[in-house]
Order: sequence, then structure tokens, then C-alpha cells
Amino acid sequence: MQQKPRLSFWQIWNMSFGFLGIQFGYALQSGFMTRVFETLGADEHRLPLLWLAAPLTGLIVQPIIGQMSDNTWHPRWGRRRPFFLIGAILASITLFFIPHSGVLWMAAGGLWILDASMNISMEPFRALVADKLPDSQRSFGFVVQTLIIGISTWIASNLPLFVSKLGVSNEADPGVVPMSVQVAFAVGAMVFILSILYTVFTTDEYPPEDLEAFRAERAEKAGLLNTLKEVVKNISEMPLTMRKLGVVQFFSWFAFFTMWSMANPGLTDHVFDAPKPEAIEYATSTPEAIEVYKLADKAFNDASNQVGSYMGYYGLSSMAFALLLTLWTSRRRINRKYVHMASLFAGAYGFFNMYFANEPSDLGLSFVLIGFSWGSILSMPYAMLSSAIDPNRMGVYMGIFNMFIVLPQIVAAFAITPLYKNIFGDAPINAMLLAGSALVLAALANLLITNRKVMTYVPEGEA
Repeated sequence: MQQKPRLSFWQIWNMSFGFLGIQFGYALQSGFMTRVFETLGADEHRLPLLWLAAPLTGLIVQPIIGQMSDNTWHPRWGRRRPFFLIGAILASITLFFIPHSGVLWMAAGGLWILDASMNISMEPFRALVADKLPDSQRSFGFVVQTLIIGISTWIASNLPLFVSKLGVSNEADPGVVPMSVQVAFAVGAMVFILSILYTVFTTDEYPPEDLEAFRAERAEKAGLLNTLKEVVKNISEMPLTMRKLGVVQFFSWFAFFTMWSMANPGLTDHVFDAPKPEAIEYATSTPEAIEVYKLADKAFNDASNQVGSYMGYYGLSSMAFALLLTLWTSRRRINRKYVHMASLFAGAYGFFNMYFANEPSDLGLSFVLIGFSWGSILSMPYAMLSSAIDPNRMGVYMGIFNMFIVLPQIVAAFAITPLYKNIFGDAPINAMLLAGSALVLAALANLLITNRKVMTYVPEGEA
């Protein structure tokens, strides 16, 4: 096998920069889609089901795109970059239009298209790290991606608050998404496409080692049916370590899906005392009732901006975590398994702490600790996986691995409400207790990982 050259920091930065846009999309989605749904009339018990579109789309799209990108090669555009660009165009258009949805089903459909488009871009990005970097730099590569993700998460999570402070209205009639959110999504659309274009035009890709053999194999596997057959074959042949990592991922992403779908109603009610008011019919309401509604709705929108801003803290802390990990792994060996376990325990404490928050400022610690988990979730499992699988199947296995991300979210969409209500009680804040419990299980599941090559990262030059 051809030895891959070591890349400079800026080469790794350039190839990862497109994640700025992808994470802009995900941060706006995770921070504000629930707010959009609530504005369009969804109650808290329907919210997880409305989020079902996202993981269902990922379940279908990720392994197929992974397989397709493994079997793509263009002399100018390479293997992964065509998918970056297609996904970016579709996602940018959808981001712009989602907050202009007039009814609930339009917003849910927009989420479906948005998530499919972002997955088309995201999975090839994961594979690109393994394509371009030698094993000694892969942890570093995924950590750099996490740095960029942290930056974009913080900025995107604060966008509605920023634009509100600039004078853009944060109020709206019933059933209308505030202009502050509309502007934030439009900015996100622009950032998405521009950052992807930066990576496309600053990064090249290595051609297959045996181009003629690659073309012959591609011709043999051409067509959607053959692609699906290959995906099924690779699922049945996935390494044991990958299956064990899948257990860790299951509980990790169950927890974060719970946060994304339920944090806004839980925290606006429990911490800010500003739940979404019931919509009223202006035509039949008294001026006094209309005024009461407007005041309550303004309080909800202001609280939602603050919740989004606090959620940005986990982007900043994940960035700090990634930076420290980058500095450490450049010089010393680490045990990926125990680093990941400790970070997940920290995030679990962050979720539990939300329940005991008496003031909005108390949320800062919660989201900082959750960010440690997030930073690790976005780097350590992928770094461990890349050391356990065939490099020639990197794209499809990265796609299949993400089935362990979407399956728990599908389960969570149906299970969150009955679980938190029956275990912890009816209040939506109790969903955060459920999220914390899931992260504890994810942390403990790391004990299943026993492959030393997967567990331990050794810097180049060490024995």
C-alpha cells in the first residue's frame, strides 16, 4: 500500500474547512428547528416525532453516499468533492426557505430535505480525512474538524441573538417565524456554500493506486442495485470493534437527539419561566388578550434566543477540548477509549445539572461540560474506527457507521416522551435527565472496546 505523506496544519485545515458550513447548518437545525416547530403550532409531545425526518434521511442517505463516493473518481473533481458541492447547493437553498414555512408540514418537509443534503456533504468529509492522512495524523485530522465545528456551532447558535441586537425584530404574529431567525438561516445558507467551495478549490485528492483496476471494479459495481448489495454486504462484514463502537454511539446520539428536540421547551419553561403561549385567534380576541399573548410570546422568543446562545457554549468548549487534544496528541500517546469515556461522563453531569439550574447563568456550566462530550463524539469514535477498517472501504464504512447515529435518533423520536414522562415526570425539563442517563450508558459502553490498536494513539516517532 502506498505510504501517504504527512500534511501540514494548513493543508488539514483547508480540507476540513467545509465543515464550517456543514456545522452551521446542523447548529441552526439543532438550535432552532424546535423553535420553528413550536411557532407553527407543535406541542412539546409532538416535537421528537417531527424530528424523525432527520435520522430517517440519514439512515438511507449515508451508506449509499459513502458507497457511491468510494466508487467515484473524476480527474478534476476527485472522489469526495463532487458530493460536497451537490450537498452544499441543496442544503443552502433549503436553509434559506425553512423559516419562511407557512405551516408545520412544510417545515418538517424542509428538515427532511435539509438533513439529506447535509448528509450528502458530511459523509465524504469524514472519509476524506482517512483518504488523505496517514494513520499517525488521523486523530489530529478529526480533531481539527472538531475545532472548526466548535467555531461554527458557537457562531450559528448565537446568530438570532446577534441579529436581534442589531435591530432585527424578534417578534412576530402567531404562526410566523421571527425575522431574526429568518436572517440567521439566510446567513447560514451563505456560509454553507462558501465554506464548501473553499475546500473544493483548495484541496486535491489522491487518485486510486491502480486506476485501471479501480475503473474495472467501478464498472462491475455500477448501478443503484449493486450499490445497495455492496452496502448490505459490508454491513454483514463489519468488524467486531465497529459493532462495539456502535453501542457507544447509540447511547451518545440518543442523548444529543433528546437535547436538540427538547432543550428549548424544557429550558424556556424550567429556567426562564417563559413557555410558548397558546396561539390565539386575533379576530375573536379582546385587545387585552392580544396584549397578554404578545408579551408572553416576546418572552418566549427572547428566552429561545438565550437558550440558543447557551447551546453555543458547547460549541466553544468542544473547540477548546479539541485544541487541548490536538496539542497533547502531537507529542504524547493517548488512550482513545478512556478519553472518550471521561468526556461522556462529563456531558452526563452537564445534563443532570440543567434540572437543578435556578438561574440562566447556571446553564453555562452544563453546556461547557456537554461540549466536552460533543468534542469527543465528533473525533474519538471516528479515529478509533479508522484504525479498525479496510482503507479501501472507508467511505462505505463511515456511512454505515453513521447508521449507529441515526438509528438511536429514530428510536428516540418514539421513545423520548414516554420514557421521560414515566421515569422522571411530565415536565419537559425531565427530558434532560433522560439525556444524562443515556450518556452514562454510553460512557460505560466504552468498556467493551478491547482492541489495543484501536484504543491507543501513538505519535509518529514513538515505538
